[in-house]
Amino acid sequence: MGEALPLENIDARIDAARQRDVARALRAFLPERCVLWREEETRPFECDGLTAYRRVPMVVALPETEEQVQRILKTCHAMEVPVVPRGAGTGLSGGALPPGDGVLLAMAKFMRVVRVDPLARVAVVQPGVRNAAISDVVAPFGLYYAPDPSSQIACSIGGNVAENSGGVHCLKYGLTVHNVLRVRGYTMAGEPVDFGAEALDAPGYDLLALMIGSEGLLAVATEITVKLLPKAQVARVVMASFDDVEKAGDAAAAIIAAGIIPAGLEMMDGAATHAVEQFVHAGYDLEAAAILLCESDGTAEEVEEEIARMERVLERAGATRMSVSRNEAERLKYWSGRKAAFPAVGRISPDYYCMDGTIPKKRLGEMLNFIASLEKKYGLRCPNVFHAGDGNLHPLILFDANDADQLHRTEEFAAEVLEKCIEVGGTITGEHGVGVEKINQMCTQFRPDELATFRAVKRVFDAKGLLNPGKAVPTLHRCAEYGRMHVRRSSPDRSALPHPELPRF
Repeated sequence: MGEALPLENIDARIDAARQRDVARALRAFLPERCVLWREEETRPFECDGLTAYRRVPMVVALPETEEQVQRILKTCHAMEVPVVPRGAGTGLSGGALPPGDGVLLAMAKFMRVVRVDPLARVAVVQPGVRNAAISDVVAPFGLYYAPDPSSQIACSIGGNVAENSGGVHCLKYGLTVHNVLRVRGYTMAGEPVDFGAEALDAPGYDLLALMIGSEGLLAVATEITVKLLPKAQVARVVMASFDDVEKAGDAAAAIIAAGIIPAGLEMMDGAATHAVEQFVHAGYDLEAAAILLCESDGTAEEVEEEIARMERVLERAGATRMSVSRNEAERLKYWSGRKAAFPAVGRISPDYYCMDGTIPKKRLGEMLNFIASLEKKYGLRCPNVFHAGDGNLHPLILFDANDADQLHRTEEFAAEVLEKCIEVGGTITGEHGVGVEKINQMCTQFRPDELATFRAVKRVFDAKGLLNPGKAVPTLHRCAEYGRMHVRRSSPDRSALPHPELPRF
């Protein structure tokens, strides 16, 4: 440890002297296997799930203990080196885009379930633990962890905390913020921080809610306490078909208006169901313009009563066909299609852009018709999947990244969708985060004084602005370059990204 790095092996596009100094400083206390600096080692970390933006990190640090995390942060803080925390790399907004002049802090080795308390119904886990693994570990106790993003077999709980991830069951059981009790970690200066408690409440301000969804701007999590729920005795799904997408959107709103809170309420349009059915054969109605998946869980009596109520609402809303899962295998089959929507469209298009925005439920039909008009305007297909119960939409714009014109049209398409979300009273993200993808639209959604407040909060935790810089919250200068602080539909100025030299795909 601590030996000089050979200059001939250092990426010529990176400041060689800077890279050598940082790598040497980290290897003074980290094993050689935990510090990556050769391009063939760092290249796999160049992007997250949003492949639109790529940047090879100067150095990758792979700590194995909390003490090492703290020392990495203290060292980088003293050297004024930017640090970007990274979990499993499944994020879809560029939140884990590495710093070309800094350290990518990969938490992949923090994969231990520290403690499970089935009586208190909590589990203490490290941030690299996969979302689905928590439920696997606690299943023998009849418990599970509720938030279930589609990437749950791969995404890490630390990343879920950073983005406040949801899933198909978040309508009834909440997002990450509603299911995490405590987060321990370190600030950029290496100071220990502890948010929340295992009790129902913690003294002082609710900084836990501030930490969850902060996209790695405030602190690096090293231990997370999650709430566990008992598995329902019974769960069944109603699959309802509609001959019009607006009717399907209105039906989702009607279910909530009737006072029913389903365990899951998801919507897919015809284009999405066709793509999915070819992939997983979930038994979807291919003649429908849209389908709704409405799940009820609880005791057998509760489920039977709620299913009947939902069927009545769906029938009044114009459902042309309904089927109810007869057993657990069929229920999982229905959900397998929705969970596989993203890989399914990946089979029918060279590339796809997975959008994320949230709108009032009563505007779902309007938004779907608007997206259909954009398909004609830009000559691009766009299957749609929705967390219909809470208005979180995921348009999937299909294009070919090798065609520069298609890429440009995709960006124009995406910008119009995001700003339509704002126009109808929604927001530019629901669970994917802002990252670098939507940072320009932050200038549309928030006033200058609001953005200044966000940045002031950031400075409290990270006065030097070194932790995940250039993400989520734009500077006012950047907004001035973008050219507006109000809604105006136009393409986002991708050249205004923090590092405009990045290739976009």
